[in-house]
Amino acid sequence: MNSRETAASFRAVNPLRVVQVGLGIHGRGWAKRVLPDIPEVEVVAYVDSDPYALDALRQELNPRPGTVFESLREAIAATHPEALLNTTALPGHVPVTRAGLEAGLHVLVEKPFAPSLGEAHELVDAAARAGLVLAVSQNYRYFPAPRAIAQIVRDETLGKLHEISIDFRRYSPLPAGGRGRHHLEEQPLLQDMSIHHFDLLRLIVDGEPERIYCEAWNPKWTAFSGPSATIASIAFPGVVVGYRASWITAGPITPWAGQWSLEFEHGEVFWTNRDADMAHDRVVVRRRGARPHSALMRPMTRTGPCGTITEFVACVRSGREPETSGRNNLGTIAFVAAAIESAAVHEPVSIYRTGEALAI
Repeated sequence: MNSRETAASFRAVNPLRVVQVGLGIHGRGWAKRVLPDIPEVEVVAYVDSDPYALDALRQELNPRPGTVFESLREAIAATHPEALLNTTALPGHVPVTRAGLEAGLHVLVEKPFAPSLGEAHELVDAAARAGLVLAVSQNYRYFPAPRAIAQIVRDETLGKLHEISIDFRRYSPLPAGGRGRHHLEEQPLLQDMSIHHFDLLRLIVDGEPERIYCEAWNPKWTAFSGPSATIASIAFPGVVVGYRASWITAGPITPWAGQWSLEFEHGEVFWTNRDADMAHDRVVVRRRGARPHSALMRPMTRTGPCGTITEFVACVRSGREPETSGRNNLGTIAFVAAAIESAAVHEPVSIYRTGEALAI
């Protein structure tokens, strides 16, 4: 069954009226490859202040007349949406999300949902005051493997977890048209990519990190403006994590979720992929003195971004808090902020539940 047939198997009752803001390359990917497969959503408007992005959308998607706008205010007045999908670049995350909340719209926003903890708290508080759902598309959570590993940790199938090793290796060369957004970002690794792995750690360990010591650097010969490689030591209660990541490796690349080894009292769990598609994850359990075997992974009808927006719609309709709500995701924002701070001061940084980071 393909994705569209899968989507058709869901009964769309009273679909959520959504305005999508941000139609760059990533946003158009949402518009073309995600939203058409979600019958619980009706996209009533597309918004981008860049007319070239809107021209590209028209060419690639051929949206209905009267659904394309350069102004969010005009789009809201003309189409009366219930929710906003924020797929802008990072500088647009806070102002567009704030505008959506002020207009009375529920918001699903791409990660990181704010560049700083202060701004993240501001958005969470605004959503709470208005009684609106604010969710973050931390889409790496919505695959079978991390769910299965989190269950092993919770059930203590192999005893207590005490150590995790994560390797993420990719080579991101300069694009043909010159340096793009990715290479110009201030934090192209920790804030844009490692945030996925840090959020997965919070899910799998089922806790919050206590401190981090991070070194991040950028060799002079790279096309990146900000740190493109990092090594970090992260302490959770009872669990120590060794993390290595790179955008500039000359070695074998890893899957997007990285390669994970989790050491338990009675064995090890190893997680990787057969290819770049996280739907093809493989989780191997190696119990001491026993033959390795593949872990049982429960199928998920919708994965990745399709999973995040499905969760978002369900929470808007039911009134429950999303798994990756803005409030919950403050922990991930704090995690990333502490990593960046530690790399800047070259010292360990404590991470408090309030989201405050402090060098120690």
